[in-house]
Amino acid sequence: MRSTADYRLYCFGESGNAYKAALMLELCSLDWQAEFVDFFNGEARSADFLKINPMGEVPVLVHGDVTMTQSGVIQDYITDQTGQFAPQDEIEAREVLRWVLWDNHKLSSQAGVARFLNNFLPKDKRPVGAYDFLQGRLRAAYTVLNGHLADREWVAASGPTAADFSCCGYLYYPEEFGFKRSDWPHIDRWLKRISQLDGWKHPYDLMQPAFK
Repeated sequence: MRSTADYRLYCFGESGNAYKAALMLELCSLDWQAEFVDFFNGEARSADFLKINPMGEVPVLVHGDVTMTQSGVIQDYITDQTGQFAPQDEIEAREVLRWVLWDNHKLSSQAGVARFLNNFLPKDKRPVGAYDFLQGRLRAAYTVLNGHLADREWVAASGPTAADFSCCGYLYYPEEFGFKRSDWPHIDRWLKRISQLDGWKHPYDLMQPAFK
């Protein structure tokens, strides 16, 4: 049966990028439904799914006649729709954008691949040296984020914004990919603050995982 929810999010539990969108939908108390995409069995590359998103990836948000992809765009749309977690002025808005772009390029892009290689790809198919290379890149990203959070509660503004929900996208997952919260105390405290927000849920409690 087709969902009657106002917002439908095509996703799967292991996707940190999808979690960024799902978390905002949940924190904003929107009427939304997770539509499971069987990514690991090729559904995202199927002809039917490519009609929804020719990029062949999640997340995809459908709201009425609007269909959009890319987690940062979806987060921005949710903020516009609800007014929640919005930056207070143009300076904060640019900071939010700066950190969302930074996360997409420096943090989530590396963490997502490292986690995939170490947990979901057979060992005989893993590119030699790729995981170790990614660990160096990730340590550099964690160092930047940890230092940035040393004297502030939130990434880009005086309160939580899409910048926080973007940068945290992969950091709550239990699978091993080289990230230990205890190694990064300022990140650890920030992740705890996010998890104390009313409505916060773990990724596997918001979206159906493929392997659980």
